[in-house]
Amino acid sequence: MKKTEAIAQLGGSIAEAAKAVGVTYHAIRQWPDVLPQRIADRVQAALWRRLTSQALLEKAIDGKQQEG
Repeated sequence: MKKTEAIAQLGGSIAEAAKAVGVTYHAIRQWPDVLPQRIADRVQAALWRRLTSQALLEKAIDGKQQEG
């Protein structure tokens, strides 16, 4: 995975990527252009957490709408 792809997928900015992965802005700036597997895994985990959170939120909203 390339650094630019990871940043784009994690929100489009270094600050958003850092927040999603749980590291500092400066840590993202120091990532190499091609990410080693351990960093790519952290990116994938952050993306999974985001998708899971969105799915749970949508499920909760749908449940409330069906009740009302």
